[in-house]
Amino acid sequence: MSCGEPHEKDCSEVLDHLYEYLDREMPAGECADFQVHLDECSPCLEKYGLEQAVKKLVKRCCGHDDVPSDLRSKVLGRIDLIRAGETVPEVSVLEQAKKEQAQRERAAASEEGTGPDEATGSTDARTKTARAE
Repeated sequence: MSCGEPHEKDCSEVLDHLYEYLDREMPAGECADFQVHLDECSPCLEKYGLEQAVKKLVKRCCGHDDVPSDLRSKVLGRIDLIRAGETVPEVSVLEQAKKEQAQRERAAASEEGTGPDEATGSTDARTKTARAE
């Protein structure tokens, strides 16, 4: 994206690093350059405002949910891979977490002497429901 106006920092570069700016993960010198760009460029400022609003909404609606520690470490590991420019496995972190949860439930059901249908409901039905969503 470009607003068509000349800026010291290109609009596409600003938008590529917008979340680093929003999350305050950007070095101070770069933050100042971003702020200058946002002060000069209304389309980028509008995008910034929208992303900031979405981030606040997500925090308000989902900020109190507990995240399983293994899921958190997998997400952070995936982020590290992406930042390092390495290829990322095709299976989503959420799908992998669901598979692992299903394995744990099957193992728990086996220990209790019940099958997956009795302990947790039909695994096939849950899988179909998850795919439909």
